[in-house]
Order: sequence, then structure tokens, then C-alpha cells
Amino acid sequence: MTDKVQSANLPHGHETVRTPAGLQDARVLTWRRRMVFALNLVTIAALLTALLFVFGEGGWNLTDIVIFVCVMIGAPWTVMGFWNAVIGLWLMHGARDGLRAAAPQMLDVPDAALSTRTVLTMFLRNEPPEASFARLVEMRRTLDETGQGAAFDIAILSDTDDLEIAAEEDALFAQSRMLLGANAVYRRRTDNTGFKTGNLRSWLSAHGRAYDFFLPLDTDSLMSGPAIVRMVRMMESHPNLGILQSLVVGAPARSAFARIFQFGMRHGMRSFTIGAAWWHGDCGPYWGHNALIRTTPFLRHCRLPILPGNGPLDGHIMSHDQVEAVLMRRAGFECRVMPVEGESWEENPPTLLDFTKRDLRWCQGNMQYFRILGWKGLQPMSRFQLFAAVMMYFGAPAWMLMTGAAAFKLMEGDFQQVNLAFGLSMFFIMVAMSLFPKIAGWIDVMLRPGGIKTYGGGWRFAAGALIETLFSILLAPVVAFRVTLFLIGLLFGKSVIWGAQNRDPYALPLGTAIRGLWPQTLAGTILAGLLLSMAPAALVWALPVLAGLIFSIPLALITAFPALGRLLAKRGICAVPDEVTEHPVLKGATLPIPLPTEARPAA
Repeated sequence: MTDKVQSANLPHGHETVRTPAGLQDARVLTWRRRMVFALNLVTIAALLTALLFVFGEGGWNLTDIVIFVCVMIGAPWTVMGFWNAVIGLWLMHGARDGLRAAAPQMLDVPDAALSTRTVLTMFLRNEPPEASFARLVEMRRTLDETGQGAAFDIAILSDTDDLEIAAEEDALFAQSRMLLGANAVYRRRTDNTGFKTGNLRSWLSAHGRAYDFFLPLDTDSLMSGPAIVRMVRMMESHPNLGILQSLVVGAPARSAFARIFQFGMRHGMRSFTIGAAWWHGDCGPYWGHNALIRTTPFLRHCRLPILPGNGPLDGHIMSHDQVEAVLMRRAGFECRVMPVEGESWEENPPTLLDFTKRDLRWCQGNMQYFRILGWKGLQPMSRFQLFAAVMMYFGAPAWMLMTGAAAFKLMEGDFQQVNLAFGLSMFFIMVAMSLFPKIAGWIDVMLRPGGIKTYGGGWRFAAGALIETLFSILLAPVVAFRVTLFLIGLLFGKSVIWGAQNRDPYALPLGTAIRGLWPQTLAGTILAGLLLSMAPAALVWALPVLAGLIFSIPLALITAFPALGRLLAKRGICAVPDEVTEHPVLKGATLPIPLPTEARPAA
């Protein structure tokens, strides 16, 4: 669906083809996409051509071919991230009105009373509920403070089957009932059919027609009232805007693992997201939470099918969010992201094992997209997004196989067949490209007046960047190896379980770490031993991968130590701006919920 309007800037008889919400000229987006495709294609071609020079000294053998194919599979997604970050940095600091170019829905938003109704839907499943209810109470309070609180209701949708936790949820709802608003509801299903999206759809089918929009929230989600109201005003201004995704950032964390991870994630997300938004445009992402969605088209057009079969990739779709986004776009509604930080938070896993557990669930869900790529009527950009979501996970086994093949080649002693100087140059170029989204984030902070101060000052910012870089280098092979094993397991019917997630920091037991990470340790040790005995000179260049694998268990244990988390917090290392200057909404969400006798009437 597009709108054709006569443009004053074009000769008579020429029409401007607008995107469904009228936010942009669709031809401009097409030009941007072609340009980004060309940049990526030329860069990938240059890398592959350089690889030909690396292995062209003495002819090709099977090992060379394996390495070349692995680079073909893994490099495109690193290259795409690099160019997204380059474009994003240019939009933030080089382009005139870069935000309008990337996210026009965020500009010229009227400051008017709301004329629509929105329901905030929070999902619970077998997790301690106190923090979730406290966040909802704070969101209700800040919504009321905007003067627009009457336009919002809250629905708590639970799939908890642990009876003890279910009793806690019931008690907390009774305790916070008056604080959540007169129309607040709590509904618990007795099963987990369809996972989170199944719970949401069943409730919306019964009650959703009373609301123009709904705002899905995960157990750990938090948003401020002003941020939510602003999003509603954007949706009211653009009737064909179907999904509006906020940029979700990590809330201040007590776990060392979460602190370090989200410090890097926050920097990488800014440049990457605004760069991607510039060319994704009306086919933007949906990440499953902290997004505003238009209820009627969601109910009509975004129903997810049950994939036939009994294998791990059959049944209900696990990674529902991007599928719902492409269905919304197919129905003629835009999906847009707000590529700037704006009082929208989540929590990150507290340990390496919790992180990989979540990542494997996403991996399995994304593999189901193979069954969806052929659906009729999808936008070309939507098909690409689904394809990219699958292939990014295949990058992990590609890099692992490439590492093994390169080690084997070195152990064979085929140095005369390799241009080592050129190969090392390529290696450092690829590392720099993979890190560039975060580097662009650091540059963004340094170019913003007072930016470094918001992260606690120069030495704290520099220390955080250094620690996070070393952490990322060690973490990458651990996660890639785990994903590789999991993808192999999928071929034999292995599946993940949709269960509760750990949110609070805890000391990881040694036995748990060993059981979860012994394959990485064993593989790294064997590879290091082979290189030491057959090609000791190669150990220096293999060190980043080998160190991550060999020391995966100590890495998991150390970054889970509560004492290390407290030390980093005390010193302000890997702190985010909301921690350096405590945000009142984050502080409010940590306050205990008062007893019913202390509760105030909801506005």
C-alpha cells in the first residue's frame, strides 16, 4: 500500500509515491537500500578478493576452499553492521537533520490531549513478581503525572504454572490494585500455549477492541509515562503507522556480566539502529516488547500459524516479534523504530550461562523463519530481514569452522601457500569492522557536549571501553561455539524449553559452569595443544579465540561474582548515564509497593 500525491518539487505530471503512513518518499527509501546494498556488496567483494590473494601463493586446496566459503557466509553480517554504524555516525554528527532522515515520525509531534485508549500488557511466567509489579506501579504513577493517565489501562497476563509464584502474583495484584488504576486486570492461564504471543492474542481477542493501541512489556520492562505518551501521540498523528518500537537500553545492573555487556550494547545500539532505520524505513523492527502496536490490524493481520510437524522447528513460532512486524507491513501499515535513547529500559542476563540460554531460544525461533520466507505478499525488505535473522546465527558455525580449518592449514605447514602479511592485515580489518558499531558509539559520546561526563568522566569511560572490548573478544568464541553445538543439535531434534529467566545477580556454582562450558574448554585446549606442537608461531594469532574457549569457565565464574559487580558499581566502571545520575523513574521502580491501606486512588 502506498499513497500517491502531487509533489511541488517535481514537474507537473510526476507523482511522489509515499510510504503507507505518508512519512517518506518511497523512491528515496529504494535509493537508500540500493546504495547500502552496493556498499555491502563492494566491501564483501573486496574482502573475498583479498582472500584470493592470501591463498593464491601456491594454489588452492580443500582447506582453502572451506575457509573461503566460511568467510562468504560469516562476513556479510559483520560488513552490514559496519556500514550501519558508519551511516549512523554520519546521521548523528555529520548530516543536517539526520534524525528526520532516519525517523521522520519523531518530528513535529503535536502536544495535544490524547484521543485514544491504550492498554499496557505485561507478561509473567514463573519469575519472582515483586519487581515487575513495582515497575507497573511506577509506570502508572508517571502516566498519571502527565495528565493523560485516564487514556491508559494495565493488563497483567500470566502463564505461571508454579503455584507458589502464582499465589505471590495474586497477592501482589491485590496489594497494588488501587495503584494500578481502576480498570487494571490480572489474568493467569493454566498453560503456556503459543508462548507469550498466545497469551496476548487470547486476551486481545476478548478485550482488545476497547483499545486503539497496546504496549507489550516483558517481565523486566520499564518505560516512563512521558515516553509512552509521546509514542501514542506519534501513532495518533499517523493512522497507518502499525508498530512503533522504542530503543530499549539496559537498566543499571548489579551483575558484573550484565554491566559490562550492556555498556557495550548501549554504545553499539545507537549508531547501528539509527543507521539501519535510515534504509529500513517503513519496514522497521519489532523486538517483542516496549513497542506501541495498533490493535485492530494486529488482530486482523498478525495471527501466527502453527507450523506443521513435530520437530524442534515446528509448532508455535517462538521468535514471534519480527514475524508480526513483516505481517503488519504486508497489511499496509508501517513499522518504525525510534533510534534514540528515550526512557525505555530492560534488564540483561546476569551470567554468561543465562545469556547463552536466552540466545539459544532466539536462535531456535529464528531458524523457524526458513518456513516463512516464502509467504506471499511480503515486502522485499521484510524477506531480507527474515533471511538476515537466520543467517546471522549461521555466522557462528561459519567462523568456528573457519577457525578450525585455518588451524589445520597452519599445522600442515603450508606457509608457502599463504600470504601471511596480507592474511594478518585482513584479520585485523575484520576485527575492527566487528567492533566499529561500539567504536562509533564511543565517538558519539566524545563528540556530544558533556557526553563523557554522563558516563562518569574520562577515566571511567575509558576503563569501561577497554574492559568491554576485552570482554567481547573473550565472549564471542564462547557464544559462537555454543550456537554451533546447538545448531548441530537441532538436526537431531534437540530443543530449548520456554521457561523462566534469571534476572537477579547470583554467584554461579562451579559445577554449573563446568557442565555448561566444558565443551568450549575442551575444544580450546585441544586446539591449543595441537598448535603448540605443530605450529607454535600461530599461537599468537589464534590467542583471541583460544583464550575465550580455554578460559570460558573462569570468565563465567568471575563475571558472576556478586562482589565484582559491587566493586564495579562502587567505582563507577561500566556505568551508564542512568546510574551516574540516577533516573527518578528507575529509582521509583525499586520502591516497595505500599500496603492497600496506604494506597492512593488512581487518577
